[in-house]
Amino acid sequence: MHRVWKKMNRKGFTGLEAAIVLIAFVTVAAVFSYVMLGAGFYTAQKGKQSVDTGVKQASSSLELDGQYIYLDANKTGSDGDVEKIFFYVTLSAGGTPVDLNQTVLSVRYQNYFVQIPYGTTVGDITGDTTNGTSQLWEYEGVVALENPADNLLEKNEKYKITINMTAIKEAYGYNLPQTNDYITIELKPSVGAPLIINKQAPPSLTELTWV
Repeated sequence: MHRVWKKMNRKGFTGLEAAIVLIAFVTVAAVFSYVMLGAGFYTAQKGKQSVDTGVKQASSSLELDGQYIYLDANKTGSDGDVEKIFFYVTLSAGGTPVDLNQTVLSVRYQNYFVQIPYGTTVGDITGDTTNGTSQLWEYEGVVALENPADNLLEKNEKYKITINMTAIKEAYGYNLPQTNDYITIELKPSVGAPLIINKQAPPSLTELTWV
């Protein structure tokens, strides 16, 4: 009885191995490329978000409507003083809507400086919550998309900001702004740079003076 020996086709086996290795390399390369591409997109997206955030933080969404602020006199004349200050604000070009309830207003004049979150009353400062109900500053929608106006200043809207200097005097014991005083007002939204207004009261005050 004769045994039959079959000679293995080594060339065919080697070719199959090469094909398997090649497929494995292609698969790994594809997965690696996908991971790297995804990481690149993620990094680019995070970079864009960082730039957008930086731009929002560096630029103000608020601007003064017109060039004046208005001084409502407590006493007129060359020795007059101011009981209220008001002005109008709008969104700057390309600015994002501003929640005025989350806005902080600061006033500096003479040797005084006060920083007031929206909604602060005289009673919040003095502790007299019964009689000290006057807010230190308020806003009012003059041109608003909603009726009644809400707390969000949006595109094409205009809001009036009123600072009650008499209430500030009552809360902190400060003097009222007087003639020739330099007045700096800062309106700081929760996001973005503040709107800063620098003015000087005139040598004489009428009942309503604009500067």
